[in-house]
Amino acid sequence: MTDNEFIWRIAGGSGDGIASTSQNFAKALMRSGLDVFTHRHYPSRIRGGHTYTEIRAAAEPVKSRGDGYNFLLALGDSFARNPQEDAYYGNEEIKPLSENLDELREGGVIVYDSGLLDASEIDNFDARAEENNWHVYDIDLRNMARDVGREVMRNTAGVGVTCALAGIDLHWIEDLMSEAMPEKILDPNLEILHQAHDMMHEEYDVDANDVTVPEGSHDEEQVLMSGSDAIAYGSLDEGCRFIAGYPMTPWTEVFTIMSQNLPKVGGISEQVEDEIAAAALAVGASHAGAKAMSGSSGGGFALMSEPLGLAEMTETPVVLIEAMRAGPSTGMPTKPEQADLEHVLYTSQGDSQRVVFAPGTVEEAYTQTRKAFKIAYEYQIPAIVLYDQKLGGELVSLPASHFDEEPNPSLGSTLTEAELEEAPHDESGKYSRFQHDVEDGVSPRSIPGQKGGRFLATGNEHTPEGHIAESTANRVAQMDRRTQKLEAIHEELASQGDTNQTHYGPDEATYGLMTFGSQQGTVEEAVDMLNEQGYSTKALGVSDMAPYPVEEVTEFIESVDEVLVVEMNASAQFRGLTQKELGQYGEKLSSLLKYNGNPFEPLDIVEGFKTTIIEGGELSGAETKFVPAAGD
Repeated sequence: MTDNEFIWRIAGGSGDGIASTSQNFAKALMRSGLDVFTHRHYPSRIRGGHTYTEIRAAAEPVKSRGDGYNFLLALGDSFARNPQEDAYYGNEEIKPLSENLDELREGGVIVYDSGLLDASEIDNFDARAEENNWHVYDIDLRNMARDVGREVMRNTAGVGVTCALAGIDLHWIEDLMSEAMPEKILDPNLEILHQAHDMMHEEYDVDANDVTVPEGSHDEEQVLMSGSDAIAYGSLDEGCRFIAGYPMTPWTEVFTIMSQNLPKVGGISEQVEDEIAAAALAVGASHAGAKAMSGSSGGGFALMSEPLGLAEMTETPVVLIEAMRAGPSTGMPTKPEQADLEHVLYTSQGDSQRVVFAPGTVEEAYTQTRKAFKIAYEYQIPAIVLYDQKLGGELVSLPASHFDEEPNPSLGSTLTEAELEEAPHDESGKYSRFQHDVEDGVSPRSIPGQKGGRFLATGNEHTPEGHIAESTANRVAQMDRRTQKLEAIHEELASQGDTNQTHYGPDEATYGLMTFGSQQGTVEEAVDMLNEQGYSTKALGVSDMAPYPVEEVTEFIESVDEVLVVEMNASAQFRGLTQKELGQYGEKLSSLLKYNGNPFEPLDIVEGFKTTIIEGGELSGAETKFVPAAGD
């Protein structure tokens, strides 16, 4: 967190265009030369309900949402219903203002739509504004928009007010609007943009506040992408041409992007009746010779257990996406959590074999999705990409060059018909698809329709040709061979120069922070803050959940005196996995947990670390929970 940053929060009702307005505003800030990072908060309702998007913009790379914000544009909730006092969904209209005050920094700016909001309904509003030196502007954006055309344009009016107060050149907004809007809509939106902007300059002292947008520049072309974008485009670039799915928040975003783009490259998208069918279709498509994927969130992924086990037994490569949200059951569908780790690692019966990656950034979401496909098809094993609502929905500005990689249509370890002629077959002519003794446990597969490639694929244990078999010798040979794949994958990942794990901070440090997935950037900011305060700290973000990077994590833990494991769940699943895989260091690992529906902020981690690790105290409140170290 620095003073040289602009953090803008736009709040309103779900369905009021908050997401689209914020996305365009973020893109405009990026084009002006700034690095941006967005954070979304929204309810599990189609219409109405308090929602906001936060945009953090700075001249240097931005890793997290930060701590607090300095500019609030509160638009009200035009879809609010049931105004009855004390009703469960009562008093909705005021929430975009009333529920966004606690995190507004001292000296911040508040612009609220007085056409929908009345600050007098909020207890002690004026006193709080004076105490915190907030600069408050009540602007009737609603009626301003109505006078020009449509009420929905109050969002554009709010952007015009923001630009006037923060010193943002309107041409960045104008250019985006011109690209995205047809002339019929463009002209009135440009009119109200300028009207609101000019009105602020004419009627207010726009320089009265200290909230301004920093100046920045980029050395190369930037793109604005979310984790969902990165997973989808990584899948397409790695040659995926089939997806089957069923909508479920927040996985739906990946499914939608894939469905929009697959037809453009000759691919197929199928929305089916449930998640069992979705995973089964993906396995079938892969068996038939396509690079295929499916996915869901926690409840839907539970239904994929059977086809996932089938893919493992038949050694059919497939990539599954699991988008974590707060559970169990329906839980809180639009809130981030990291409590599906054990679910994804251990779903399916028997001794299963799968690869699980948990990317920590948008960049990693792209590269690790591509790696998941590569490993799945080289080793004939299911690969799972695990992420959460936070990573999936946040937009980040990134160099376009990061995504400038060659496509890869390869189906991995398959045989040509010429190679099949030399391959082993049984007396009936069936190809020995599941050979016992092969390098790295990978018995090359044939594709249906290939001459000489006929074999049986069954969920039962089977002979090399696929016939059902229950002999002890065959069972041990097949199980050992399938397990050997994980050993080979572990060696391949460990030997690569570009490890999936992210090391941050000084090489020599007294304390360590460990995390996985979407909290990586937040942890890194916390490390910077702790080192600035004199606490020698470094961090490790782990992406390889299975196979686990035992050697790399061991080296990290041994290099520090104590490690605080940061994760968004109540049961310390990542810490438990680490202790299980390493079999030691329980006395050095303690946990900082958060599971209230909100992600960590850097100060959560800093204060949690200082209170528990340094001072040996107890955390107060319900934001975070500390679990001390225990023996192995």
